[in-house]
Amino acid sequence: MTRLSVNVNKIATLRNARGENLPNLAQVAQDCERFGAQGITVHPRPDERHIRYNDVPILKALVRTEFNIEGNPNERFLKLVLENKPHQCTLVPDSPDVLTSDTGWDTIKHQSFLQDVIGRLQEAAIRVSIFVNPIEEMVAAAKYTGADRIELYTGDYAKNYEEDREAAVAPFTRAAIVANEVEIGINAGHDLNLDNLTFFKDRIPNLLEVSIGHALISDALYFGLEDTIQRYLACLK
Repeated sequence: MTRLSVNVNKIATLRNARGENLPNLAQVAQDCERFGAQGITVHPRPDERHIRYNDVPILKALVRTEFNIEGNPNERFLKLVLENKPHQCTLVPDSPDVLTSDTGWDTIKHQSFLQDVIGRLQEAAIRVSIFVNPIEEMVAAAKYTGADRIELYTGDYAKNYEEDREAAVAPFTRAAIVANEVEIGINAGHDLNLDNLTFFKDRIPNLLEVSIGHALISDALYFGLEDTIQRYLACLK
């Protein structure tokens, strides 16, 4: 079964709107695990507009499943990761002012940089995943960065799903085949939801993990958090 990691950034956004501790981010993360989530993801950004850097050690101490920290590997971010040693670190090439992650690494152009960063993280026994677009050459080159996994950026799939789902998923299937050939693990994330998740999962061979935040928290407004997590888990079975 593909594992579900819940991104709790949106919970932090709601908390920060009032400057207090409601909702309680730590409690929500624990409840997500209690309701069946197999991981918790956070993406601290330089402006700390949702996850704050001081949230990370609190969550690290509480998360009992798999803790994934994702972000752009600047020195401040790497210091945070190395101090807290999550199970997985996902490297994302987003600029400080970007609203949300919207593209993957050029694993050829940035190969040397990624090798250095990944080596530092793996020395601390942290599994490393890198964000990539579904481009076969980029997936193949990801192997030479030393990454343990790739995370396929699924924004374009979600955007084109309603118009032509077969065409939308085709480049991701091809990318996954390449990943399997070069023996690099496959994660995926961005705009996956209850409508498009099962179709995607069924067409990605050996999909290990999906990270879902915005859609899942939005669905929880209607279904409740426990029911929503169960619905996403059902999509992955």
